[in-house]
Amino acid sequence: MRELDFDTIPAMESHSTMNPMLPPGYEAYAYEDPFEDHVGPLGYRIDGNRISFAFQADGRHANTGGTLHGGMLMTFADFALCLTAVWDQPGEKCVTVSCNCEFVAAGEPGTLIEAAGEVVRRTRSLTFVRGQIFTGDRVLMNYSAIVKRIPGGREPAAG
Repeated sequence: MRELDFDTIPAMESHSTMNPMLPPGYEAYAYEDPFEDHVGPLGYRIDGNRISFAFQADGRHANTGGTLHGGMLMTFADFALCLTAVWDQPGEKCVTVSCNCEFVAAGEPGTLIEAAGEVVRRTRSLTFVRGQIFTGDRVLMNYSAIVKRIPGGREPAAG
């Protein structure tokens, strides 16, 4: 993973409060996303020069087989990869151009699902990101993506 000089990175803006549905230390990023709000809360935390993500899986996230729905894991990957791409880029937002997902193992409702990622490369207009979704020491999914860099990130919603 790319090492960052955290002292030169502005804090990620968030006006949210702690959400009791998120694990301790995680908070919801304060922007409006109706779909993520519907399936979440999805949380992030910054630890030194790294950002990580988590959500508490429940019955809403299950498929007909009783395991976590692949679409939910892909949604979580998109959340994680986009924030990984922009968290240390003040005034920038992004949209996903391409996302590749490899399902490795099934997840279960009632478990804590986490993600971590890294920026592989940044160009003037694109950012390349990769990461993993896991529960405990079990990898559930690998992902890699390309996002379009967009200047003028919107202000987080007041919370």
